Amino acid sequence: MSDELFPRERAEIAPGAVHLPDWLAPDAQRRLVAACRAWAAPPAGMRTVGMPGGGRMSVRTVGLGWHWYPYGYARTVVDGGGEPVKPFPDVLGRLAHDAVTAAFGAPAGERYDIALVNHYGPGASMGLHRDADERSAAPVVSLSLGDTCVFRFGNTATRTRPWTDVELRSGDLFVFGGPARLAYHGVPRTRPGTAPPDLGLTGRLNITLRVSGLTG
Repeated sequence: MSDELFPRERAEIAPGAVHLPDWLAPDAQRRLVAACRAWAAPPAGMRTVGMPGGGRMSVRTVGLGWHWYPYGYARTVVDGGGEPVKPFPDVLGRLAHDAVTAAFGAPAGERYDIALVNHYGPGASMGLHRDADERSAAPVVSLSLGDTCVFRFGNTATRTRPWTDVELRSGDLFVFGGPARLAYHGVPRTRPGTAPPDLGLTGRLNITLRVSGLTG
């Protein structure tokens, strides 16, 4: 926020986990929101995910490059209508490269090929989980758009404490790799109505970029 007395600073939340506030400029945020609307449209559009135990996630999600389902990836919407997944956009590959370089001083050695776009509407949250369905250890890149959220970043051994709660606002970047790559993390709550007004977005969008390590 431009009217803050003290600017928010880059922070290492844990070894291998870096928070870079205000990384995306406002015009870049607006372009990404517009792109997310196109990616969310059918076919292979945004959906709620059913879990093996019978529950449903409260966020709505769409995959690009690879379709995520519990607990794997496919090239089609195997837990839905079977449509081919939308391709992974070059613009997100460039963002992933720049994000990892900004966080760690050098790009990842592998090409990013997965984007998961999650929309948090009123009351939506994400329980603590690990991003462990990929066959690559490349860092996870997380971009925030819209409402502010509480991002809970935990440890690699258990869903319980210790963890650190980080406030992620629109435009923030969070990257985790190395010893933090398989840390449990989640979003216990968002703060409705905190999105920048000129973004034209209700709720929160999170774009998570990953390297699958998969072929085919």
